[in-house]
Amino acid sequence: MYRTTHADGSDTLIAAEAEVPASAASLAQEALRTVGARLLNLGLALTIFALCWTVLAAALRRDIMPYPWQVLPVFVSEMRGDLWDHTVASAARVLKATVLATLIATPVGLGLGQIRVLNRIFSPLIGLVHPIPKIVFLPVILVIMGIGETSKVFLIALILFFQILVVVRDEAASLRPELIQSVRSLGAGRRALFRFVYLPASLPAVLTALRVSVGTAIAVLFIAEQYSTRQGLGYYIVTLTWQRLRFEKMYAGILAMSLLGLILYLAVDALERVVGRWRHAGEG
Repeated sequence: MYRTTHADGSDTLIAAEAEVPASAASLAQEALRTVGARLLNLGLALTIFALCWTVLAAALRRDIMPYPWQVLPVFVSEMRGDLWDHTVASAARVLKATVLATLIATPVGLGLGQIRVLNRIFSPLIGLVHPIPKIVFLPVILVIMGIGETSKVFLIALILFFQILVVVRDEAASLRPELIQSVRSLGAGRRALFRFVYLPASLPAVLTALRVSVGTAIAVLFIAEQYSTRQGLGYYIVTLTWQRLRFEKMYAGILAMSLLGLILYLAVDALERVVGRWRHAGEG
Protein backbone atom coordinates (compact mmCIF):
# COMPACT_ATOMS: atom_id res chain seq x y z
CA MET A 1 0.00 0.00 0.00
CA TYR A 2 1.11 3.55 -0.67
CA ARG A 3 -0.52 7.02 -0.26
CA THR A 4 -1.09 9.50 -3.11
CA THR A 5 -2.17 13.13 -2.64
CA HIS A 6 -4.61 14.80 -5.04
CA ALA A 7 -4.72 18.46 -6.08
CA ASP A 8 -7.56 19.19 -3.62
CA GLY A 9 -5.43 17.92 -0.73
CA SER A 10 -7.24 14.59 -0.23
CA ASP A 11 -5.27 11.37 0.18
CA THR A 12 -5.98 7.98 -1.34
CA LEU A 13 -4.45 4.61 -0.42
CA ILE A 14 -3.52 2.49 -3.43
CA ALA A 15 -2.56 -1.18 -3.16
CA ALA A 16 0.77 -2.06 -4.74
CA GLU A 17 -0.43 -5.41 -6.13
CA ALA A 18 2.20 -5.72 -8.83
CA GLU A 19 5.24 -5.46 -6.56
CA VAL A 20 5.46 -9.11 -5.44
CA PRO A 21 4.78 -10.68 -8.89
CA ALA A 22 7.28 -8.29 -10.44
CA SER A 23 9.90 -9.36 -7.90
CA ALA A 24 9.19 -13.06 -8.55
CA ALA A 25 9.35 -12.45 -12.29
CA SER A 26 12.70 -10.69 -11.98
CA LEU A 27 14.12 -13.60 -9.99
CA ALA A 28 12.91 -16.06 -12.62
CA GLN A 29 14.42 -13.96 -15.40
CA GLU A 30 17.72 -13.76 -13.52
CA ALA A 31 17.75 -17.55 -13.08
CA LEU A 32 17.02 -18.06 -16.78
CA ARG A 33 19.80 -15.65 -17.73
CA THR A 34 22.24 -17.51 -15.48
CA VAL A 35 21.30 -20.90 -16.92
CA GLY A 36 21.45 -19.50 -20.45
CA ALA A 37 24.90 -18.02 -19.86
CA ARG A 38 26.19 -21.32 -18.47
CA LEU A 39 24.78 -23.30 -21.40
CA LEU A 40 26.32 -20.81 -23.81
CA ASN A 41 29.72 -21.14 -22.13
CA LEU A 42 29.44 -24.93 -22.19
CA GLY A 43 28.48 -24.90 -25.88
CA LEU A 44 31.39 -22.59 -26.69
CA ALA A 45 33.82 -24.82 -24.80
CA LEU A 46 32.58 -27.94 -26.63
CA THR A 47 32.88 -26.16 -29.97
CA ILE A 48 36.48 -25.12 -29.27
CA PHE A 49 37.27 -28.66 -28.10
CA ALA A 50 35.82 -30.18 -31.29
CA LEU A 51 37.76 -27.71 -33.47
CA CYS A 52 41.04 -28.48 -31.71
CA TRP A 53 40.35 -32.20 -32.05
CA THR A 54 39.65 -31.82 -35.78
CA VAL A 55 42.80 -29.78 -36.39
CA LEU A 56 44.93 -32.31 -34.52
CA ALA A 57 43.41 -35.23 -36.43
CA ALA A 58 44.00 -33.44 -39.75
CA ALA A 59 47.60 -32.70 -38.80
CA LEU A 60 48.45 -36.26 -37.72
CA ARG A 61 46.48 -38.17 -40.39
CA ARG A 62 46.90 -41.44 -38.51
CA ASP A 63 44.53 -44.11 -37.26
CA ILE A 64 45.46 -43.27 -33.67
CA MET A 65 43.66 -39.92 -34.02
CA PRO A 66 40.27 -40.30 -35.76
CA TYR A 67 38.00 -37.33 -36.47
CA PRO A 68 35.17 -36.45 -34.07
CA TRP A 69 32.50 -37.45 -36.59
CA GLN A 70 34.10 -40.90 -36.76
CA VAL A 71 34.00 -41.35 -33.00
CA LEU A 72 30.54 -39.99 -32.16
CA PRO A 73 28.56 -42.76 -33.95
CA VAL A 74 30.73 -45.36 -32.25
CA PHE A 75 30.14 -43.65 -28.90
CA VAL A 76 26.37 -43.74 -29.37
CA SER A 77 26.48 -47.38 -30.48
CA GLU A 78 28.76 -48.47 -27.63
CA MET A 79 26.65 -46.63 -25.05
CA ARG A 80 23.79 -48.92 -26.01
CA GLY A 81 25.97 -51.90 -25.14
CA ASP A 82 28.97 -52.64 -22.91
CA LEU A 83 30.24 -49.07 -22.60
CA TRP A 84 27.16 -48.10 -20.60
CA ASP A 85 27.81 -50.91 -18.09
CA HIS A 86 31.43 -49.83 -17.68
CA THR A 87 30.35 -46.20 -17.19
CA VAL A 88 27.83 -47.19 -14.51
CA ALA A 89 30.49 -49.24 -12.70
CA SER A 90 32.93 -46.31 -12.69
CA ALA A 91 30.25 -43.85 -11.58
CA ALA A 92 29.27 -46.16 -8.71
CA ARG A 93 32.87 -46.32 -7.49
CA VAL A 94 33.28 -42.54 -7.55
CA LEU A 95 29.97 -41.95 -5.76
CA LYS A 96 30.75 -44.54 -3.07
CA ALA A 97 34.17 -43.00 -2.48
CA THR A 98 32.72 -39.48 -2.37
CA VAL A 99 30.08 -40.41 0.22
CA LEU A 100 32.60 -42.33 2.33
CA ALA A 101 35.17 -39.53 2.30
CA THR A 102 32.60 -36.84 3.06
CA LEU A 103 31.03 -38.71 5.97
CA ILE A 104 34.42 -39.29 7.62
CA ALA A 105 36.38 -36.15 6.73
CA THR A 106 33.65 -33.62 7.60
CA PRO A 107 33.27 -34.44 11.33
CA VAL A 108 37.03 -34.98 11.69
CA GLY A 109 37.75 -31.61 10.09
CA LEU A 110 35.14 -29.91 12.25
CA GLY A 111 36.63 -31.48 15.36
CA LEU A 112 40.13 -30.32 14.49
CA GLY A 113 38.80 -26.86 13.71
CA GLN A 114 37.00 -26.63 17.04
CA ILE A 115 39.58 -28.22 19.34
CA ARG A 116 42.90 -26.42 19.02
CA VAL A 117 44.79 -29.00 21.08
CA LEU A 118 43.89 -31.77 18.65
CA ASN A 119 44.73 -29.54 15.71
CA ARG A 120 48.20 -28.83 17.14
CA ILE A 121 48.78 -32.57 17.61
CA PHE A 122 47.62 -33.76 14.19
CA SER A 123 48.47 -30.75 12.04
CA PRO A 124 52.12 -31.82 11.44
CA LEU A 125 50.96 -35.30 10.38
CA ILE A 126 48.35 -33.87 8.00
CA GLY A 127 50.90 -31.44 6.58
CA LEU A 128 53.27 -34.34 5.93
CA VAL A 129 50.78 -36.77 4.35
CA HIS A 130 48.53 -34.36 2.44
CA PRO A 131 51.04 -33.36 -0.31
CA ILE A 132 52.00 -36.99 -1.07
CA PRO A 133 50.32 -38.34 -4.25
CA LYS A 134 48.04 -41.02 -2.85
CA ILE A 135 48.29 -43.09 -6.02
CA VAL A 136 51.74 -44.29 -4.82
CA PHE A 137 49.91 -46.25 -2.11
CA LEU A 138 48.04 -48.35 -4.70
CA PRO A 139 50.34 -51.41 -4.43
CA VAL A 140 50.10 -51.31 -0.62
CA ILE A 141 46.32 -50.96 -0.71
CA LEU A 142 46.00 -53.85 -3.17
CA VAL A 143 48.11 -56.08 -0.93
CA ILE A 144 46.20 -55.19 2.25
CA MET A 145 42.64 -54.97 0.88
CA GLY A 146 42.88 -57.32 -2.07
CA ILE A 147 42.16 -56.72 -5.75
CA GLY A 148 38.39 -56.33 -5.40
CA GLU A 149 36.05 -53.38 -5.37
CA THR A 150 36.97 -52.22 -1.86
CA SER A 151 40.56 -51.29 -2.67
CA LYS A 152 39.56 -49.07 -5.62
CA VAL A 153 36.87 -47.24 -3.66
CA PHE A 154 39.23 -46.80 -0.71
CA LEU A 155 41.98 -45.28 -2.87
CA ILE A 156 39.64 -42.64 -4.32
CA ALA A 157 38.14 -41.95 -0.88
CA LEU A 158 41.63 -41.52 0.57
CA ILE A 159 42.39 -38.72 -1.88
CA LEU A 160 39.07 -36.98 -1.32
CA PHE A 161 39.41 -37.40 2.45
CA PHE A 162 42.44 -35.13 2.77
CA GLN A 163 41.02 -32.57 0.33
CA ILE A 164 37.85 -32.24 2.40
CA LEU A 165 39.60 -32.53 5.77
CA VAL A 166 41.95 -29.61 5.21
CA VAL A 167 39.29 -27.29 3.80
CA VAL A 168 36.72 -28.06 6.53
CA ARG A 169 39.32 -27.71 9.29
CA ASP A 170 40.44 -24.32 8.02
CA GLU A 171 36.85 -23.16 7.52
CA ALA A 172 35.83 -24.19 11.04
CA ALA A 173 38.90 -22.59 12.56
CA SER A 174 38.33 -19.30 10.71
CA LEU A 175 34.85 -18.65 12.10
CA ARG A 176 34.68 -15.31 13.89
CA PRO A 177 35.01 -15.64 17.70
CA GLU A 178 32.21 -13.15 18.33
CA LEU A 179 29.83 -15.39 16.36
CA ILE A 180 30.72 -18.37 18.51
CA GLN A 181 30.40 -16.36 21.71
CA SER A 182 27.00 -15.00 20.71
CA VAL A 183 25.67 -18.53 20.19
CA ARG A 184 27.23 -19.74 23.44
CA SER A 185 25.61 -16.86 25.30
CA LEU A 186 22.26 -18.38 24.34
CA GLY A 187 23.18 -21.57 26.18
CA ALA A 188 24.47 -23.63 23.24
CA GLY A 189 26.93 -26.38 24.07
CA ARG A 190 29.56 -27.98 21.86
CA ARG A 191 27.03 -30.29 20.21
CA ALA A 192 24.71 -27.39 19.36
CA LEU A 193 27.65 -25.39 17.99
CA PHE A 194 28.62 -28.34 15.83
CA ARG A 195 25.10 -28.75 14.48
CA PHE A 196 23.95 -25.16 14.05
CA VAL A 197 27.17 -23.19 13.48
CA TYR A 198 30.19 -25.21 12.36
CA LEU A 199 28.40 -27.67 10.08
CA PRO A 200 26.29 -25.13 8.14
CA ALA A 201 29.28 -22.79 7.82
CA SER A 202 31.55 -25.58 6.54
CA LEU A 203 29.14 -27.29 4.15
CA PRO A 204 29.88 -24.91 1.23
CA ALA A 205 33.58 -25.53 1.82
CA VAL A 206 32.99 -29.29 1.61
CA LEU A 207 31.28 -28.90 -1.76
CA THR A 208 34.00 -26.57 -3.01
CA ALA A 209 36.64 -29.16 -2.08
CA LEU A 210 34.64 -31.86 -3.89
CA ARG A 211 34.29 -29.68 -6.99
CA VAL A 212 38.05 -29.14 -7.09
CA SER A 213 38.80 -32.82 -6.43
CA VAL A 214 36.54 -34.34 -9.09
CA GLY A 215 39.27 -34.27 -11.76
CA THR A 216 41.77 -35.95 -9.46
CA ALA A 217 39.24 -38.60 -8.46
CA ILE A 218 38.50 -39.46 -12.10
CA ALA A 219 42.23 -39.67 -12.90
CA VAL A 220 42.85 -42.03 -9.99
CA LEU A 221 39.80 -44.06 -10.99
CA PHE A 222 41.27 -44.52 -14.48
CA ILE A 223 44.55 -45.83 -13.04
CA ALA A 224 42.91 -48.05 -10.42
CA GLU A 225 40.59 -49.71 -12.96
CA GLN A 226 43.54 -50.97 -14.98
CA TYR A 227 44.38 -53.53 -12.30
CA SER A 228 42.53 -56.77 -11.59
CA THR A 229 39.08 -55.80 -12.82
CA ARG A 230 36.77 -56.45 -15.73
CA GLN A 231 34.42 -53.56 -15.07
CA GLY A 232 35.01 -49.83 -15.43
CA LEU A 233 36.07 -47.25 -17.98
CA GLY A 234 39.77 -47.68 -17.21
CA TYR A 235 39.51 -51.38 -18.10
CA TYR A 236 37.46 -50.57 -21.20
CA ILE A 237 39.87 -47.90 -22.50
CA VAL A 238 43.14 -49.73 -21.87
CA THR A 239 42.39 -53.45 -22.06
CA LEU A 240 39.40 -53.73 -24.40
CA THR A 241 40.27 -51.01 -26.91
CA TRP A 242 43.79 -49.53 -26.76
CA GLN A 243 45.62 -52.86 -26.46
CA ARG A 244 43.50 -54.21 -29.34
CA LEU A 245 44.04 -51.12 -31.55
CA ARG A 246 40.31 -50.26 -31.60
CA PHE A 247 40.91 -46.54 -31.64
CA GLU A 248 37.36 -45.33 -32.35
CA LYS A 249 36.09 -47.36 -29.40
CA MET A 250 39.00 -46.14 -27.29
CA TYR A 251 38.00 -42.53 -27.89
CA ALA A 252 34.38 -43.45 -27.18
CA GLY A 253 35.55 -44.63 -23.75
CA ILE A 254 37.56 -41.44 -23.26
CA LEU A 255 34.45 -39.42 -24.09
CA ALA A 256 32.43 -41.43 -21.58
CA MET A 257 35.00 -40.80 -18.83
CA SER A 258 35.16 -37.10 -19.73
CA LEU A 259 31.38 -36.80 -19.59
CA LEU A 260 31.35 -38.59 -16.23
CA GLY A 261 33.80 -36.07 -14.82
CA LEU A 262 31.90 -33.15 -16.36
CA ILE A 263 28.54 -34.31 -14.98
CA LEU A 264 29.98 -34.79 -11.50
CA TYR A 265 31.63 -31.37 -11.61
CA LEU A 266 28.45 -29.63 -12.74
CA ALA A 267 26.35 -31.48 -10.14
CA VAL A 268 28.66 -30.50 -7.27
CA ASP A 269 28.94 -26.94 -8.62
CA ALA A 270 25.14 -26.57 -8.79
CA LEU A 271 24.72 -28.00 -5.28
CA GLU A 272 27.45 -25.69 -3.95
CA ARG A 273 25.67 -22.68 -5.46
CA VAL A 274 22.38 -23.70 -3.83
CA VAL A 275 23.88 -24.41 -0.41
CA GLY A 276 26.24 -21.42 -0.49
CA ARG A 277 23.89 -19.06 -2.30
CA TRP A 278 24.95 -16.17 -0.08
CA ARG A 279 28.49 -16.47 -1.46
CA HIS A 280 27.26 -15.81 -4.99
CA ALA A 281 24.76 -13.10 -4.18
CA GLY A 282 26.87 -10.42 -5.81
CA GLU A 283 27.67 -12.36 -9.00
CA GLY A 284 26.10 -11.36 -12.27
